[in-house]
Amino acid sequence: MSQVAKKAGYQEPVEAQIHRIRITLTSRNVKNLEKVCSDLVLRAKDKQLKVKGPVRMPTKRLAITTRKTPNGEGSKTWDRFEMKIHKRLIDLDSPSEIVKQITSIAIEPGVEVEVTIADN
Repeated sequence: MSQVAKKAGYQEPVEAQIHRIRITLTSRNVKNLEKVCSDLVLRAKDKQLKVKGPVRMPTKRLAITTRKTPNGEGSKTWDRFEMKIHKRLIDLDSPSEIVKQITSIAIEPGVEVEVTIADN
């Protein structure tokens, strides 16, 4: 029954809005990729965030088969080159400020990080 008079312009403190954040990691080197994934998940769990992942997506295999000789003479020998691209997804439920702290780790060379924020 007690009414508290509020000053004009007073706003209730707003709790940090929780976002669903998806971190996509891609690399040609699996060891570096797994290291970055484990570092991100460890940091997120230290902050007591809800973590899903790392989800291992199918590996893209880019292959090129080419003749060894440039002019077409000689024996018909072929070279096969292949590049594999590995991808991992990590989903977090957290405020966007905390994600900046989590992703401020030293990222291994050759690992690409993409952060996507979606509202609930």
